[in-house]
Amino acid sequence: MANLKEVRTRIASVSSTQQITSAMKMVSAAKFRRAQNAILGMRPYAAQLAEIVADIDTGGEVLTPFHAVRPVRNVLIVVVTSNKGLCGAFNSNVIKQAQSRIDHFRATLPSDGTLHVLSIGKKSSELLMRQKDLQLTVSDEVLDNPTFDAIAHLSDGIMADFADKRVDHVEVIYNEFKNSLTQVLSTEQFLPVVPGRKASPEHRGDAPAKGRNDYIYEPSQEEIVRSIVPLTLRSTFYRIILDSLASEHGARMTAMQKATDNATELLKDLRLSYNKARQAAITNEIIEIVSGSEALKG
Repeated sequence: MANLKEVRTRIASVSSTQQITSAMKMVSAAKFRRAQNAILGMRPYAAQLAEIVADIDTGGEVLTPFHAVRPVRNVLIVVVTSNKGLCGAFNSNVIKQAQSRIDHFRATLPSDGTLHVLSIGKKSSELLMRQKDLQLTVSDEVLDNPTFDAIAHLSDGIMADFADKRVDHVEVIYNEFKNSLTQVLSTEQFLPVVPGRKASPEHRGDAPAKGRNDYIYEPSQEEIVRSIVPLTLRSTFYRIILDSLASEHGARMTAMQKATDNATELLKDLRLSYNKARQAAITNEIIEIVSGSEALKG
C-alpha cells in the first residue's frame, strides 16, 4: 500500500485537475449555448433558401458555372476541425475520414490530376502539413472570428477556383451538430451543385415538402438562379462552419464532464486508500507502544 505522503500528493494532483476540468466544462457550456443558438437560427434560413433553389433549379437549361460537371482531375477537400483539443474524438474522426478520402483520390485521380486540401482548424493542419505531396492551404484564423463575411470570403475563393476550372470537385468533411452528446461525421459535396437537391428534413426541422411550388419569375428564372445559387453556396458553407463549432463545444463540454466525473470517482478511491493507510499507520504505532510497554513490564 502506498504511504501517506504519496496518497496525499495524488489527492492534491487529482483535485487540481478536477477543478480545471470543471472550469473548462462551464466555459464550454457558455460557448456551446451561443454556438447552438447560432446554428439553430441559421438552419431555417439556409433550409428555406435551399428549398427555393430546389424548386426553381430543376436541372434544365438554367445553369450556372457552379453546376458544371467535368471529368474529375483536380479535387479540393475541405477539412473542418478545431483549433483546440480536449474534445474527445471530435477531431480524430474528421481527420480519419479526411485521410480516407485523400487515399481514395490518390488512387483514382489520373496521373496529371492534383489533390488540393483546405484545412480549417489547427488540429487537422498540424497533421496534414506532414504530408509533403499534398497541396495544402491553411485557414485556421477563420474559426477565431467566424463571421459571415469572413466565411463568405473563404467560400467565394473556393467558388472562383471551381468556376475557373482550377478544381473539378469539392467536398467538405465536418461534424454535423445534433445535440451536445451527438455529432454526426459528414462528407458533403459542395461543388458541383446538384440541381433540385433539397435540404434534409433534419435541416428543415419538419416533414419533407410535397411537390414543387409555382413561382412568378421577375426578371427571369435564369437571372434569379444565377444570383441565388452563389448566395446559397455561401450560406451552406457558413452553416457547415457553425455546425462544426457547435459540435466542437458540445463535444468538449461532454468530455470535460466525463473527466470531472472520473476525477470525482478517483478521489473517492484515493481518500479511501488514504484512510486505510492512516488507519494502518495508527494501528502499527499502537502495537509498537503496547509492545514497548509490555517489554518494560517484563
